[in-house]
Amino acid sequence: MAVLDTFSLTGKRAVVTGGSRGIGKALTRGLAEAGASVAIISRDAAVAERAVAELRADGLDVSAVTGDLTSGPGLVDAAADVLGGLDVLVNNAGACIHKPTLDATDDEWDAVFDLNVKALWRCSREAARHLQGTGGTIVNVGSMSGYIVNRPQWQAAYNASKAAVHHLTKSLAAEWAPLGIRVNALAPGYVKTEMAPVDRPELRRYWIEDAAQQRYALPEEMAPAAVFLASSASAFMTGSILVIDGGYTIW
Repeated sequence: MAVLDTFSLTGKRAVVTGGSRGIGKALTRGLAEAGASVAIISRDAAVAERAVAELRADGLDVSAVTGDLTSGPGLVDAAADVLGGLDVLVNNAGACIHKPTLDATDDEWDAVFDLNVKALWRCSREAARHLQGTGGTIVNVGSMSGYIVNRPQWQAAYNASKAAVHHLTKSLAAEWAPLGIRVNALAPGYVKTEMAPVDRPELRRYWIEDAAQQRYALPEEMAPAAVFLASSASAFMTGSILVIDGGYTIW
């Protein structure tokens, strides 16, 4: 097989949680452009419909399933039913609360962990029942925040949740390797999305100038790495956390 052919996802069926906007939408586009049929899971039906319409207008095979990942199981199964099976799960959905710990509430902590960790764990278990014995892949979206403490904003719950995602990735990779399932993670740095104001002047000193490349990323810059981890190009990788942060965590 030629090297570029190993990146192809032709004939594969992929689910992307939180795939209707931001990084998730870029990952959805990247997987679909690599040949996959993709179902996004989103709790906002209107946003999901707009994303699907936009991607289909570009000739991509994308559909949507609407629901709240924190409310219980079943959404990955529903998406797999739409696709006629499952080969790839991308756990992208996430939440962050910027608040000093002494001001944060238990409910806010729970909201972050329920989506970032518990829902990811639940979706992974649900997907594994489809993926075992098939050579399927799971790609989790962690964060460089799982390695460092961001500044100037305080976000202890988010940082701790992403550290949990990284270790859960390694734990599932070890446990499910005998089932033929590979589990890896992306750890993005600062990426410009509607929900991440990375270009605010007052944050430049900490968010941009502290990165070796002196810039933030665009969502589409995360997509090639997701295709790599989802495809046979990364066949000898499992339990790895792929940091894509412009060199922020070098220092």
